[in-house]
Amino acid sequence: MIAILGAGGWGTALAVHLGRTGHDGWLWGRDPSLVEDMRARRANAVYLADVSFPARLRVTANLDEALAAADLIVAAVPSHGMREVLRRAAPFVRDDAIVVSAAKGLEQDTLFRPSEIVRQEIGDGVRVGVLSGPSFAAEMARELPTAVCIASLDARVVERVQAEFRAPYFRLYGTSDVIGVEIGGAIKNVIAIAAGMAEGLGLGHNAQAGLITRGLAEITRLACAAGAQRDTLAGLTGLGDLVLTCTSSLSRNRHVGIELARGRSLHDVLAGMKMVAEGVRTTDAALALGARHGIELPIAAQVAELLAGRKDARAALYDLMLRPQKAETG
Repeated sequence: MIAILGAGGWGTALAVHLGRTGHDGWLWGRDPSLVEDMRARRANAVYLADVSFPARLRVTANLDEALAAADLIVAAVPSHGMREVLRRAAPFVRDDAIVVSAAKGLEQDTLFRPSEIVRQEIGDGVRVGVLSGPSFAAEMARELPTAVCIASLDARVVERVQAEFRAPYFRLYGTSDVIGVEIGGAIKNVIAIAAGMAEGLGLGHNAQAGLITRGLAEITRLACAAGAQRDTLAGLTGLGDLVLTCTSSLSRNRHVGIELARGRSLHDVLAGMKMVAEGVRTTDAALALGARHGIELPIAAQVAELLAGRKDARAALYDLMLRPQKAETG
């Protein structure tokens, strides 16, 4: 039995996918009214309205019901809500369960990664995996080809998730580099806001290419300082996810950057969005993590200035261009 915690777009897409591939599962949502509507429609009208639920997928607002028989749990809630949900879930998690984090971000006050929060709330002995990579929920739910990574320090977790989640349209690559996968997935959202700023200002393809490339360098410096393997950031959860999030019209973080560059306030932009733009919350956490490790993050610093209203988008991007020139590597 599989339980998916979080009835947003990604949680719903994963739940539908697992039901289609022959698994009995529960999709848990925190909003009882949304859960009742999903039960009635057999679809999530808020996040994936045109995707019908398979017969094997059941929906609940009760954690005990979702988790009672689950030996594989997917935590697909936003990173800022991860701790609260897992704390509530902990009493119902089986001792032999695997918990897979599908969140991308950092906890703002503590700077903990989602897998660290899983261990803190469920227990040090829990088997943890991290699912991440270039993946929009709407495309995977339509069975369009998608490739992601499953990361864990336990090779058996990697093998189990690869076996359970695979499909002709869904391919999973295994890695033990949990740190690299999680930092890549978190910080790319910050860079995507900057890419959206350049798009909104009409600065052209040269600027976009420069931001993506230097953004990858920024992510890699921070991840490696935290203990990641450099090669991980050249893969799906680094470069792959960064390119997708910086260039696609489906990217929420890119959308935030575009709208801010057009002069809208952050409050108005976020108020008009159904889903969370993780990069808004992650920016300050990324800078704090950079400071902890002595790593400069110039793009994230300018995004923070924009989000705080201390600079407009044009001033922030041109201040990046006017920084002292240096060697590309080293």
